[in-house]
Amino acid sequence: MTCHPRSMPHSLHFADTTSEKQEMTPSILLLPGIGNSGPGHWQTIWANSDTSMECIEGQDWKRPVCAKWVDNLEAAIRRTGPNTVLVAHSLGCLQVAHWAQSRHTAIRAALLVAVPDPDRPTFPNKALGFSPLELKRFAFPSVVVASTNDPYADTDFSLRCADAWGSRLVNIGDQGHISSANGFGD
Repeated sequence: MTCHPRSMPHSLHFADTTSEKQEMTPSILLLPGIGNSGPGHWQTIWANSDTSMECIEGQDWKRPVCAKWVDNLEAAIRRTGPNTVLVAHSLGCLQVAHWAQSRHTAIRAALLVAVPDPDRPTFPNKALGFSPLELKRFAFPSVVVASTNDPYADTDFSLRCADAWGSRLVNIGDQGHISSANGFGD
């Protein structure tokens, strides 16, 4: 099983009118990394347990091309609207970073978990066009969650990204790539 989309929104508060309710309804868009998220991955568990979350569709999970992923994200955000919160893991984080530098559709915020360094030798060679990575401030609030022993990025890289993007950095210690392989389910 992989991360699958959900269509039912979750309201943050009780609204008096339908239009007010629609304005306050967040759309949580999950952005997995290369290969999508497997059945034990925290993104899959979240998508299957919370109907306010949906997983992005329409991407080549085996041979990702940055420009195509960025276009796909832009289309998804236009569909979900400005109250969208992006929750990205691994290569999905780079998708957000490249999208943020080239697009202007508003979103509410982004959570970026285990941002990989596209110039590191461990970066998947099947993922094309994700380097160079522009390090410019995002136009939306964001949090970067990093591990001190992630094989795809060192702590300095995570700190540079967070500083440049204007993100809050949360270092969770020695937790690998923050995936099901490292014990992160729910």
